[in-house]
Amino acid sequence: MRIAFFVNSIEAEAPYYTTTALAIAAITRGHEVCYVTANDFVLRPDDRLLVRAIIPPAGKMKDPEALIAALNNEPVIEIIDVTNIDVLFLRNDPADDAEERPWATNVGSMFGRLAVERGVLTVNDPNALATAQNKLYFQDFPESVRPSTLISKSIDEIRAFIDTQKRGVIIKPLQGSGGRHVFKIKSTKESNLNQIFEAVSGEGYLIAQGYLPDAVEGDVRLFLMNGRPLEKDGAFAAFRRVPAKGEVRSNIRAAGSVAKVKITPEILEVADVVRPKLVADGMFLVGLDIVGTKILEINVFTPGGLQNLEKLYGVDFSSLVIEALESKVSIRKNYGTRLSNAVLATL
Repeated sequence: MRIAFFVNSIEAEAPYYTTTALAIAAITRGHEVCYVTANDFVLRPDDRLLVRAIIPPAGKMKDPEALIAALNNEPVIEIIDVTNIDVLFLRNDPADDAEERPWATNVGSMFGRLAVERGVLTVNDPNALATAQNKLYFQDFPESVRPSTLISKSIDEIRAFIDTQKRGVIIKPLQGSGGRHVFKIKSTKESNLNQIFEAVSGEGYLIAQGYLPDAVEGDVRLFLMNGRPLEKDGAFAAFRRVPAKGEVRSNIRAAGSVAKVKITPEILEVADVVRPKLVADGMFLVGLDIVGTKILEINVFTPGGLQNLEKLYGVDFSSLVIEALESKVSIRKNYGTRLSNAVLATL
């Protein structure tokens, strides 16, 4: 099986990334891997879709540091017809390109759809990803699992919303990731509210969510695969993201740390509520960020943290993900395109 990982850039990849863990798991199971970026697609006049595949050299692919070093310093470049790829795994974060390379934000979903048309299993399903480019996708899920939320660019609307939330609100860009420009506002009396509004609104629409008191302990990142909690030997692929002292953000990029967490029936119930839509949308691998019985975010592009789980629990969840892809490729060989990509992605 050949798996192509679509990423923002080779230079930005790191040994501790989930994509790296998935690549090593695939290699360990005997598969070929390559990397593709937004610069690497070619649609020729004869309608053939090609990719400029960046391939780690043989013999240097089972150690995270060595893999990343080889990708940057000793890559093998090969032009591959996309029909010779079994799985295209879309692992880019559109928010990372939104400011400096806005043209690149939609490349994964655009060319992912073309790959699907040519029989390539593409996960997560690119049609659904195209509708999930920002946090508006989150509003399509049941209100019972969402905090009270306002989306607007109007400071007057936001001020009025803050006045209705006795515990304060969290304000962040509608399109963003990694904890960038996330602020907690206690009340409209805060002197720096206008400055915060200007900082966040510079990136477009704002999302304001009622603050959840349980968030002081951080949130729970729970991985779902095929719409169900990822689990092995009684251990769930989940951890608590603990914010640094004085921080409201629990993102690892914002100096948050990870800790073991016990998955409660209440958390599993939250996963049950969002499962139907995730399955219908072909969302193969997803990360839910949960506080109490509410979801703060549904990460469908680059849910990260799988590499932390092996350290926490001694369980290799990355291999389970690759094993699931093996099963889907086998089904595709038997059924061809009679099963849609979205259906196959979550079988």
